[in-house]
Amino acid sequence: MALQTRRTGSGVQAGLKETPPGHWLMLAVLLLGQFMCIIDVLVTNVAMPSIAASLHASGASLQLVVGGYTVAYAMLLVTGARLGDRYGRRRLYLAGVLVFTAASLACALAPDSQALIAFRLVQGAGAAVLVPQVFSIIQLTFTGQARARALSAYAAVLSAGAVAGLVLGGVVVNADLFGTGWRPVFAINVPIGIVLAIAVPRLVPPDEPGPATPRKLDLAGLAAAAGAVLLIVLPLVLGREAGWPAWCPGCVAAGLVLAACFVLIERRVAARGGDPLLNLAVLRAPALPSGLVTLAATQVGYGGLLFAYTLHLQAGLGQSALRAGASYLPMAAVFGLTGYHWRRLPAPARRFVIPAGLAAGAAAYLALAVGLHTGNSALTWTGLAAVGLGLGLSVSPLLTQSLTHVPAARAADASGLLTTTVQLSQLLGVAVIGSVYLSRATRPAASAGAMSVTACCLAALSAAGLLAAALMTRAIRNHHPENP
Repeated sequence: MALQTRRTGSGVQAGLKETPPGHWLMLAVLLLGQFMCIIDVLVTNVAMPSIAASLHASGASLQLVVGGYTVAYAMLLVTGARLGDRYGRRRLYLAGVLVFTAASLACALAPDSQALIAFRLVQGAGAAVLVPQVFSIIQLTFTGQARARALSAYAAVLSAGAVAGLVLGGVVVNADLFGTGWRPVFAINVPIGIVLAIAVPRLVPPDEPGPATPRKLDLAGLAAAAGAVLLIVLPLVLGREAGWPAWCPGCVAAGLVLAACFVLIERRVAARGGDPLLNLAVLRAPALPSGLVTLAATQVGYGGLLFAYTLHLQAGLGQSALRAGASYLPMAAVFGLTGYHWRRLPAPARRFVIPAGLAAGAAAYLALAVGLHTGNSALTWTGLAAVGLGLGLSVSPLLTQSLTHVPAARAADASGLLTTTVQLSQLLGVAVIGSVYLSRATRPAASAGAMSVTACCLAALSAAGLLAAALMTRAIRNHHPENP
């Protein structure tokens, strides 16, 4: 099932003028659902002390409250994209909204930590059904410069959502509305979900009739993919607090083996003319493989920075949850504005904007490291804001330059790859970069030094991402030398 597409002109103004105004209202609705799911990844972190006190939750339970959502989300993203391709993207988006909203209400009313963990898993499953449809609908509805603008807005929401989760969580928990403590953190999703449930049937075009014989769901591929993600992600979520026991590397190794089995299964299904869960032919799209690698490098750094620097602000400097979240506002503002307006750059410069963004990110992380090491707060703030500049110059163009050449028939596959790469990379950042910080921040006085070392590691990661970015830029130039 696919939405009708509309061809647009080759020029910027032509492409935008030929896009019906209703498509931009539709995009706003879709991105609101995306935003709701993103903020829920981090909004719970700020509420952990309140949840622990209210439900008498153990440390392991709190880990599962935070990590359960992300595990279910990451595990089912590719499946969600394929289900949208099979049953209709608007239908699946709306189903995801309803599941997510109902689970959010259940989380707000949870009587104990076990129930909260279960409802968080359902929340993650709803998000995994909802989120992939957003990118797929953008790919199928917008073309030309209108698609580039839509993808820039998509990237801006990705950048703002994580920081907004930290800020919003701090505001809600500090407000203690009606003496309910942490519960409004989840309840705020309910009115948003109701608005979306009303708006989607009115603003999102209906799905086209599907084929007389629906495509079969690749159950073997689904089992292998879900198992691989679970085995890789769960140790990353729980391993640090457990002291990285032997089962953690064992699970990761088993997950990698299962991932290899998934590739073999998908190739075999495709070779016999079946419908694989993920058609690996999508990786033949120009610049997509190197673009995904580059995206992974940026998201590992982004996830690690949010985790480590938030701990530095709260545990090291003793800041409140609200103040710590607000510290990211300059970075988020620069990230969002740069990511949305990067196409205003001269055409020749756009060819090199992604490597330039990674280079700017490396320099920004080094400035942050120096500011933390020397105690220069002005340099620290400048470095953090400049991180937003580097991310804005890399993440948004990545979505446009590496994914706009994906054929419409492969939109679901590209969507699943994109969202899964973002989630798994951010989790890897939390696990690896977070461990770098925590291994050195043994006491509050050591926090600044630990964060300085961590920022140096982030700079090295950005520098390493330059290689993949250079390969992607070369692939784009070879495929379409006339396009910036």
